[in-house]
Amino acid sequence: MDKFFLCCWQTGLVSTVFHGVFSFTLKRIKCKNQLDDKINALIYTFIQQVIVEAEIVEETMQTGELNPHHYPAQRAARAVQHYINTRYGSPFKVFMINKVHSGNAEDINNAGRKYQLEISFQEIISNSTHKCSAEVLFPRGEIQGSPEVSVLCEELETLNTTKDDEALYQKLKTRQSMVVAQNLPDSHGHIDPDMKPLWYLGIVASSFIMLKESTENTLYNMAQVGNVTQLATETDELKFDYFILLHDMVSQEIIRWKLQINWSPLEGVKVQQMEKMPHCHECKKPPNTE
Repeated sequence: MDKFFLCCWQTGLVSTVFHGVFSFTLKRIKCKNQLDDKINALIYTFIQQVIVEAEIVEETMQTGELNPHHYPAQRAARAVQHYINTRYGSPFKVFMINKVHSGNAEDINNAGRKYQLEISFQEIISNSTHKCSAEVLFPRGEIQGSPEVSVLCEELETLNTTKDDEALYQKLKTRQSMVVAQNLPDSHGHIDPDMKPLWYLGIVASSFIMLKESTENTLYNMAQVGNVTQLATETDELKFDYFILLHDMVSQEIIRWKLQINWSPLEGVKVQQMEKMPHCHECKKPPNTE
């Protein structure tokens, strides 16, 4: 499990806590108007102890055989996910981690830390599952570069979405007006069916950012497409401006990025420009449709 939720009494429920290598589910307890302070304090103390113990265990799992459910393996697997989306993704083909089966980590002199993983990925539109072997090298140094990823997964080559991609391409290419959409998903977690391909395209495009920015201390997920605008172009490729919100599940920060991308069924997704926006202290985490 790779999600970390803070205990939140305002919802009327004591939430599940996931952090690092430990997961523990508290029973759902409806908050009364006057919750017993001792119970509240005991729960808070217990959660803090769980988090501290998880961090200690996680620190000892940095090299050697890894627990596939713990953060080190999950972070490396997430980098592989982003890599696969940049290579194979389209508005009708998006990959997410289904399961990390095994993992191993080793220090490579001064080069960094290398992870060897066995992972199953789910293509979320066709709901198909594909098992892959991967290696991820997180470089070491004062200025950390992007992780180096290699994947062996022949099954991905067989997934053919050309018919759907071509139909969407022709639809957008021949529109009388440029398509514009905002808040995918909206505040209720809803996405109009006609806009889902643009949401998926946003996930693929954001994978270029998340792969570039990934380190052993991050765990990114695309939270929302703030807006997407189709741009006029004289080439065969379609062009879009995207404003995307990423969620770093380690720091719990929402990070805003602007992207300009080109896409066509023949050429795939190409990121032409990417710009990180200033931090927004008032920004809240958008709904997650995963």
